[in-house]
Amino acid sequence: MISQLTGTLATKDLDRVEVMTAGGVAYELLIPLGVFETLPKQGEQIFLHTSLVVKEDAWQLFGFSTVFERRLFQKLLTANGVGPSLALGLMSALSPQRLVRAIQEKDIPTLQRVPRVGRKKAERLILDLADKLDSIGGEEPGKARPAAGASEDALRALISLGYSNGDAEKGVRAALDAGGGGLSATDLIRSALAKLGGR
Repeated sequence: MISQLTGTLATKDLDRVEVMTAGGVAYELLIPLGVFETLPKQGEQIFLHTSLVVKEDAWQLFGFSTVFERRLFQKLLTANGVGPSLALGLMSALSPQRLVRAIQEKDIPTLQRVPRVGRKKAERLILDLADKLDSIGGEEPGKARPAAGASEDALRALISLGYSNGDAEKGVRAALDAGGGGLSATDLIRSALAKLGGR
């Protein structure tokens, strides 16, 4: 199993990165929004914790900044009806700590703000995971990301303005890709709106 990857950030897109290892092998990793916010510049060194998901038609590698994030992703996959795509969506729409708190506190309205999560899916997540998340531990020291809260606020604001969950996430990712990692929620919203073309 591939559990860690170190190399040069060859390419980065809104939902994935390519890492070139010292051995000359490049790996493509799918990532949640929180990891995207922390990426270095292209050509710089990068280290990610990884999780390999094997399907009948493909092997997919997922990248995370911390062991906590990887454990949360793997735990989400054990819930009924949650695949890798939805697990990434959950971790992109909510910070890992907030997601854990929402599930443990049975906060259905917060979970329903995540794309493709209706009331039944939220209830299922709670039923399957509410008493199983203590074992994954807390966030690693020094890995806090202040921008995560701004991203969440920006996503909610764009959705309230009438954008779909998918478009809102694309707008926020594009704003972050343009160098908005340190922006306030308000500035992030403005940048995302510009990327989406306004309304």
